[in-house]
Amino acid sequence: MIQSDKTLKLGACLIAPRAARGGWRHPHAKSYVDDPLSFFTQIVQTAERGKLDFIFQPDRYVVIPSPDEVLARTINVWLEPMTLFSAMAAVSKKIGLCVTLSTTYHEPYHVARMFATLDLLSKGRACWNVVTSRGDAEQVNFKASALRPQWSERDEHATLFVELVQALWDSWEPDAIVADKESGIFAIPEKIHPVQHESKWFALNGPLNVARPPQGYPVLMQAGISDEFKERAAKSTEVIFTQLNEIQKAKAFYKDVKKRLAKYGRKESDLLIMPGLQVIVGETKEEALEKQKAIHQFEQFEIHNDRVAHYLGLDMTGLTLDSSLPEHSNMDEDDKYQQARIIAEEHGLSTIRELYRYLEEKHEHHLQFLGTAEEIADQMEIWLKEEAADGFIFIPHILPTGLDDFVNDVVPVLQQRGIFRKEYEGSTLREHLEITAPGKYS
Repeated sequence: MIQSDKTLKLGACLIAPRAARGGWRHPHAKSYVDDPLSFFTQIVQTAERGKLDFIFQPDRYVVIPSPDEVLARTINVWLEPMTLFSAMAAVSKKIGLCVTLSTTYHEPYHVARMFATLDLLSKGRACWNVVTSRGDAEQVNFKASALRPQWSERDEHATLFVELVQALWDSWEPDAIVADKESGIFAIPEKIHPVQHESKWFALNGPLNVARPPQGYPVLMQAGISDEFKERAAKSTEVIFTQLNEIQKAKAFYKDVKKRLAKYGRKESDLLIMPGLQVIVGETKEEALEKQKAIHQFEQFEIHNDRVAHYLGLDMTGLTLDSSLPEHSNMDEDDKYQQARIIAEEHGLSTIRELYRYLEEKHEHHLQFLGTAEEIADQMEIWLKEEAADGFIFIPHILPTGLDDFVNDVVPVLQQRGIFRKEYEGSTLREHLEITAPGKYS
């Protein structure tokens, strides 16, 4: 292995995507519905036992419209993450708590209050995954308004939104509250600063009514890959969540983003790049392959024939997923289908199901490692040492066993190699990630 003193940063996602696609039927998959507090407490404490940096909850504000057959078979419910992670703050001590909130359907004052509160409740472990809702899917649940940014304005709107939230966190200086019972002085007015702002989207005229967060600013995370995103991230983001699954592309992305930091007075260590990662671990590679097969058998591609047509250029009418690949497309997309057939020949794929699964995972899924704990650790170490990533956000196929396997089998190997911590170095998320707080009072 390439020698380096770099160590991995690791987060874990609390949603298992394959569960939503039919994996909820797997014998080892459990549901949170009957007792969500116990379910998520077990998961969070497992992640904390593994000394992971943070847990992360994606979110969206709509049940995607679907035919009844799809709606009947698909998981379309999940808990609101700010409420969930506030509860998790009480059953954990060290692990960071990363909540997804959209800038499109909230106000800066609300978001500043919620994250300041979570940071206070958790003693400095809050993280905001900043997302900008796009498209019309979620709009159906919110009243249309002239103040809602247009699609072309979403990035400008989101940037200003984050700046105002940070200004509200700065509205109380670190030593503004003295709480001196003898003098009767609770706070020093000169150290409390109203945030005055008026624009077409926002209006503010007062300080935050929640005390300053322990971290100053909770950690900011965002996802993206475009050149515009890279520039915004280099300016202010602290963790980038990516879906890059090819090491050469990941290395190019890593280098490109890191070289942009200097112009904003930031060090390379001020921004962490953490691709999503799925793993299937077994005592042997053959066992891991059997686990993968067991997970895949519950996936219900039959109810997504439109997606099969999209990926292969093949109409499923009169075909099944287990049909052999035909010679030609039965749609007006034979060029597309022939390209897919070439891929099938290169990888020994003989059925529609095998080819569809390969193409979907290649283009839509996160990085995946399969094998023994040592083989998975080998790959994680390569990505770290070759500067394709600073760490990973682990996305389990099913819960809770996917996280159990990662913590019990893979993490000890990483620790033995000296590329992941054995104990937390501090108490706040910024201490875990080794990221200093920006802002005027840092």
